[in-house]
Amino acid sequence: MMNRFEGPGSREAKIHYLDGDFEVAIPGSYVRCAVTGEHVLLDDLKYWSVERQEAYVSAQVSLERELDMNPDLRKRSK
Repeated sequence: MMNRFEGPGSREAKIHYLDGDFEVAIPGSYVRCAVTGEHVLLDDLKYWSVERQEAYVSAQVSLERELDMNPDLRKRSK
């Protein structure tokens, strides 16, 4: 017998990130933020990198990751 926290809806999904959309390769209810490790419900998923195939919990975390991966971008804003 399964409790309400078990089953396909309570596991991590495997996602293929596209420009402006994503495809679910393996069903689940969430993905992990590549930076913080936090769970991001698929219904709340708004930020990801197509290039790195990573999900992010927020716009701020996404920006920080982009700046970490591309240090030259920091020079442009000064």
